Amino acid sequence: MTKIFEKISDKNHEQIVYCNDPSSGLKAIIAVHNTVLGPALGGCRMYPYKSEEDALVDVLRLSRGMTYKASISNLNLGGGKAVIIGDPNKDKSEVLLRSFGKFVQSLGGKYITAEDVGMSVHDMEFIRMETDHVTGIKRAMGGSGDPSILTALGVFVGMKAALKKRLNIQSISGLKIGVQGFGKVGYYLCSHLKNEGANIYGNDINKENLDRVEEEFGVIPVASDELMSMDLDVFSPCAMGAVINPSTIENLKCSVIAGAANNQLEKEDRDSKLLKEKEIMYVPDYVINAGGLMNVANELQGYNKEKAKYQVEGIYYILMRIFDYAANNNISTLEAANLLAERRIQDYIKWNHQQ
Repeated sequence: MTKIFEKISDKNHEQIVYCNDPSSGLKAIIAVHNTVLGPALGGCRMYPYKSEEDALVDVLRLSRGMTYKASISNLNLGGGKAVIIGDPNKDKSEVLLRSFGKFVQSLGGKYITAEDVGMSVHDMEFIRMETDHVTGIKRAMGGSGDPSILTALGVFVGMKAALKKRLNIQSISGLKIGVQGFGKVGYYLCSHLKNEGANIYGNDINKENLDRVEEEFGVIPVASDELMSMDLDVFSPCAMGAVINPSTIENLKCSVIAGAANNQLEKEDRDSKLLKEKEIMYVPDYVINAGGLMNVANELQGYNKEKAKYQVEGIYYILMRIFDYAANNNISTLEAANLLAERRIQDYIKWNHQQ
């Protein structure tokens, strides 16, 4: 028990909810990290974790990231996340999802759920049968639909911001971009890159995903190890996290790292400083991939596609502010993003106390 509370206290989480329903097979954890700026909004991930401790570590890490993402994106939202322990291809069912929805409802709006890894827009509809505190539902039902479309747009404009700051390049035309992972976000990102004339190299453990982008966008397949050691303008991790570590950093030959994957750095402080020393511009993942959050956040006040798109395009200017702050204070881009996100929360606390 002590170890669990140590893990919770380590990153200042407000609340952890363990959800257990033997009748549906549900085993889930909801983590509410911070609600200073508003209710905690964050997706629900379904994954066959090897242990309950692994699930706890993941949900704590992800929920904290959502707090920083909402803050730096200027949204009046806090950070939260949920994980369901199980194989989404075998264990998912209507009753399991509805059971999860009841647990979300029991929190009275403190946590708002959404789609994440292993979940779909269709799954959100089952959850919505039991709670109003869910986003990422179909457009036909008043929602925003698939958030990955605007997530990809945010990654694209964030990539352009980094190239402008690092290399003073306005256009991606003719540049060499390496993309790791062609799931939904990676796929939509390729569309933007192709339209602007980039040369795209990539890898995916799913051959169907790789074949699809090779046929549609002319992506040149490259082995995973080779991709991370290629002479690239941009390396874009769009799969799982922790791919940037001392071993891979040593082989990197890119100018910019800008991708959609969460938690790209194996150890944040260590790896962000190593990248700075190597003069590789790292675009903080929780900033560049905030388009999905901005998209579903719009549902809370009535979805407006043009407003959501406008907000996502603003990621360019948010990142420019981070890059300038990092350069002016001689710190890593990740440290700059964290400090600016934390400052907004602290400024709100001070202001609120004065009212």
